[in-house]
Amino acid sequence: MREVTGVGKLDEAELRRFGAQVQRLIQGEDLSRQEAHALFRDLLLDRQPELQQGALLAALAAKGETVDEIIGAWRAIDEIDTIHTRGELPGPLVENSGTGMDQLKTFNVSSAAAIVAASLGVKLARHGARALTSRCGTVDILEAVGVDVSCSVTAVERSLREAGIGLFNGMSPQVHPGALGRILSQIRFGSTLNIAASLANPARPTIGLRGVYSPRLVGPVAEVMTAIGYRRGLVVHGTDDASGLGMDEISPCGHTVMRRFDENSSEDLEVTPESVGLDRHPTEAIAFSGSIEQEAERFVQVLAGADHAACVDFTCLNAAGVLLVAGRCSNLAEGIAQARSAVEAGQAVATLRRWVDAQDGAGEGPARLEQLLRRAGIAGA
Repeated sequence: MREVTGVGKLDEAELRRFGAQVQRLIQGEDLSRQEAHALFRDLLLDRQPELQQGALLAALAAKGETVDEIIGAWRAIDEIDTIHTRGELPGPLVENSGTGMDQLKTFNVSSAAAIVAASLGVKLARHGARALTSRCGTVDILEAVGVDVSCSVTAVERSLREAGIGLFNGMSPQVHPGALGRILSQIRFGSTLNIAASLANPARPTIGLRGVYSPRLVGPVAEVMTAIGYRRGLVVHGTDDASGLGMDEISPCGHTVMRRFDENSSEDLEVTPESVGLDRHPTEAIAFSGSIEQEAERFVQVLAGADHAACVDFTCLNAAGVLLVAGRCSNLAEGIAQARSAVEAGQAVATLRRWVDAQDGAGEGPARLEQLLRRAGIAGA
């Protein structure tokens, strides 16, 4: 018997029990919600060897996760590895994020769209991570523009109250103290955690826009969100029609399939850029630029409407999705117009400034942002 840090000697019966469930997954069988919950408790509490933990994640991804398996995993993360907010927060709280694992690596539009939506009064409780399967994760880009991504849950609560937007770092021990950072830092493939962990938001928002990496996940993820307490939501998967590749965003390059739901109903929709009044853009115009430094400059230029027309359209389109699910507009075309007005009026950059000021633990964020704005040539910086 070998020692495993934090769990002592391995029990052969427990090894076999866990391994038998992994074997079932390898053979294509589905787990119940309770079975998935028990396995993810073992994974999060580090009760199994790392090889068995990795095998569980790989087997689930290869088989394709069911709604019950995702809910079981989410429940384990929410129960034993999430520090929840405790203070009174403005509401209703909305979140927007993508699962990652998509084929197209683009400008970090979900973060830009969140800032634009927040500038129009939507309360955004975001929950994101560093890039693992993407090129520029939410935490990466927001750290680069000055947001404190290492702060406590209490500090994010303050930012939500003062700026109307905040970010919980999904890989920080300040947010998930037990296991998520340990696991995510060791894998470079997509897994059930891309869905379940991203839903483990400490503030438990009840409205959400979620991008998924595959069209097969649009319906199941909407079902998961409904089951864990979301009252309204929009789940989307976009496509670049030229290449056939997908993205976990509303696409300016082709068609997007989505499911919109509330407490009483759901509907499946499909949109194209042209159907909401936008020009279609090639993916090259919204692709990752090559470095975080370049991305940060482009990010603030887009929020100011100063350059990068394709990324501005991409941002306004996805901000419109947030506005739609938050009840701030009746359709995407109306939401795009609202978002573009906020960008052109300077509201988005002003909201970013407020956010950096409010979510700033080290006292360095505002100065970093102002330097970035000057470097990016933003007038009035």
